[in-house]
Amino acid sequence: MFILPLLFAALPAQAALQIDIVGGAANQIPVSIVPFGGEAAMPQQISRIVNADLQRSGMFKMIDPAGIVPAPVEPTDVRFADWQARGADAMAIGKIIAQPNGKLEVHFRLLDVVRQMQLAGVSYVVSPSQLRATAHKIADVIYEKLTGDIGVFSTRIAYVMKLSGRYELQVADADGEGAQTVVASAEPIISPAWAPDGQRLAYVSFERKKPVIFVQNVDTGQRYVLANFKGSNSAPAWSPDGSKLAIALTRDGDTQIYTIGAQGGPATRLMSSSGIDTEPFWSPDGQWIYFTSDRGGSPQIYRLPAGGGAAQRLTFDGAYNVSPQVTPDGSQMVFVHREGGDHVAIMDLASRQVQVLSDTKEDESPSFAPNGKIILYATQLGGRGVLAAVSADGRVKQRLASKAGDVREPAWGPLPKAGGQ
Repeated sequence: MFILPLLFAALPAQAALQIDIVGGAANQIPVSIVPFGGEAAMPQQISRIVNADLQRSGMFKMIDPAGIVPAPVEPTDVRFADWQARGADAMAIGKIIAQPNGKLEVHFRLLDVVRQMQLAGVSYVVSPSQLRATAHKIADVIYEKLTGDIGVFSTRIAYVMKLSGRYELQVADADGEGAQTVVASAEPIISPAWAPDGQRLAYVSFERKKPVIFVQNVDTGQRYVLANFKGSNSAPAWSPDGSKLAIALTRDGDTQIYTIGAQGGPATRLMSSSGIDTEPFWSPDGQWIYFTSDRGGSPQIYRLPAGGGAAQRLTFDGAYNVSPQVTPDGSQMVFVHREGGDHVAIMDLASRQVQVLSDTKEDESPSFAPNGKIILYATQLGGRGVLAAVSADGRVKQRLASKAGDVREPAWGPLPKAGGQ
């Protein structure tokens, strides 16, 4: 009998992440999601998924639609006074119509209750298996129309699950559902990083008894070795255009930062320092690479031009600041700051002001949502590894745990490409 050291591609994961909301925005928007006409006969109830998405964001006060009969499915069905009496500022209605070819036609409208007008109206033709994804799209439309920010309910997250000595790199929807195992190994898997296309993950695997960087297609399982130089190969980070990655190598001595093409090949060293340089992260405009270094005596965050050059130190508050990531608009940087524990902190890059966001004390691996409004990170609760999320203003907090094992090393994927399900 033998155990395969590695399994590939889209295996069902053992359990979804369970999400608990432990905080909310100061001014929540009252909104009601009315059951869609025809959804009771469907495998997924769109209104429940949309309601859960919006509630989980912490930005909305969900108004119960129960008791208003019949439930409206068209604007002409709506008695706005009834919804105003319940305190709703906005409401979503819709219907699902089965087509002869097995497809489903989903109609959705977002209504402003106070002004009694339509804010959005969208129709989708989907298969039954796409109802959950369609619900996330509808939640994204509602979020954007009511907050002015891009919704991220249709995105995916990656993370590493440790299960009884076995490591699994898993990918799930942003709500923790639909988890799939991308790769599994008896040896550690760390540092997953999404390509800008949302189809590939770079990660570090110890399956060859040393750190080697792989790139793998999440959906097909096809993968290749990106970097297997002498010594350690670690900390992959994609350039914004997906053409190359920044990586940390020890092939020439201490850990230093290099760039390498997205298909592998030779690696180019960006600089030389007397310390350890690691954890690179590309700025959204491709002009800078942020990184962690102990060149000044303690771990701090620096940045250097992406083509190489002199490094600039960014953090000076405290003796331990690591794991930088920058918002999609380039205005803020999230990182781990040690002060009575390891916390998620955020820096305004213009003013250099720092705010500690998390109330947990063993935080690591912060990752921005693609709208820059939420940070996903790993922490410890009750002696177990869990994921947590906090809004960029620190008000909204979530905990994502699995009963199956320890969860760590999160990475939030990019926005889906237009037209994709």
